[in-house]
Amino acid sequence: MEKRIQTNTHIKTQSLAEKIAKKCLKTGPDFKNNIATIFAMRGDLGSGKTTFTQGFARGLGVVDKILSPTFVILKKFQIPNSEFQYLYHIDCYRIKQPREILNLGLKEIISDTKNIIVIEWADKIEKILPPQAKMIRFHFVNEKNREIFFNLKK
Repeated sequence: MEKRIQTNTHIKTQSLAEKIAKKCLKTGPDFKNNIATIFAMRGDLGSGKTTFTQGFARGLGVVDKILSPTFVILKKFQIPNSEFQYLYHIDCYRIKQPREILNLGLKEIISDTKNIIVIEWADKIEKILPPQAKMIRFHFVNEKNREIFFNLKK
């Protein structure tokens, strides 16, 4: 089942993400499946992926400035006062083949239940993501409005 939410400011997009992050903290790590909690985002440039990640990080209590890691591909942030330990922000925009991200240690990151992973341009590595990844699609409607679709099947 797919859920669609429309936001009309970056503040509302961040607020939505912050609420999702707080819910994630309450739910806790995925010990049952023994993998990290993964949010796999796809959408065009400017559709709100990084804005969402900024609000999500704030909801986790991360105080570092969140910018898209397009050139470094992966950034790691400590999650304070939580069962979770790290937030990994991954940007696959420059990835040509999924194995490139594996060379950066993605398997090890995914295998740690204390990690939360937010992936921009996840469609580029979709083949290697576990089925438990939460798919989020962003759609640029116009300068103010974005549509965000949750619970997409691969």
